[in-house]
Amino acid sequence: MQQLLAPINAFLGCETPESWIQAAKKPEQLHVLLIDHCNCELKAAQTAMMMIRKYAIEKSSADILKLWAKPYEDFVYSQTRDAKAFLNRDVKKNDITADLVASQHLAVSADLLSKMIRLIKEEFHHFEQVLQIMASRGIAYTNMRAGQYAKQLISHVRTHEPLTIIDKLIVGAFIEARSCERFAKLAPHLDDELAKFYTSLLRSEARHYQDYLSLAEEVAGGNITERVEFFRIKEAELILAEDNDFRFHSGMPTVEVLLHKTTK
Repeated sequence: MQQLLAPINAFLGCETPESWIQAAKKPEQLHVLLIDHCNCELKAAQTAMMMIRKYAIEKSSADILKLWAKPYEDFVYSQTRDAKAFLNRDVKKNDITADLVASQHLAVSADLLSKMIRLIKEEFHHFEQVLQIMASRGIAYTNMRAGQYAKQLISHVRTHEPLTIIDKLIVGAFIEARSCERFAKLAPHLDDELAKFYTSLLRSEARHYQDYLSLAEEVAGGNITERVEFFRIKEAELILAEDNDFRFHSGMPTVEVLLHKTTK
């Protein structure tokens, strides 16, 4: 674990504050933690799909991606959802790479496609794992407003290509690295099942951040240190700022959150 975490801790601009850990380990916050984690896994898959659609495949392949995501999105966005039925559904093949028509939009399109497809497969699997844990504990999936973390990071993305994709990839690297760091921070404070689960996620999440970062370097064709440092500062500011909502990537909880007076 320490070998995986050392480069991640060096990459991030700060550690998760102790106050966030104190809030996260409270039993009464477990449903918020798991539901938001579930949503984060789906959002990560959707983000990777958008990257593929824009930069790595021809438009004719877009429907293939939509069909792959449909069961997950139908479950999350439906007003009447059945977790047991979703988890027991007939699963279609999980490797659609051969069905996609790659584009030549970028010199790194093929590499982006292969890395993002692998990421999507893993994120969908993690989504189902979290949902299974919730179901086994009688925690129903409910709609929950997303935190501001990812939205705030994306707000700093430049609007001209190829600067846009470089920034998006760097943002993806920070989100995945922070997820990994929080899995490690949480594990010692959770029950055996959850501790083992979060520890098991470390390896794939560590690779995800590395994949995003290496792709950003490939697209840039040069040194991205200055831009990485820019987002390192912005990401750390969000993590160390007070936050009225408790979420998986939220900042330092306010007194109300610590006292569990907010249930948004």
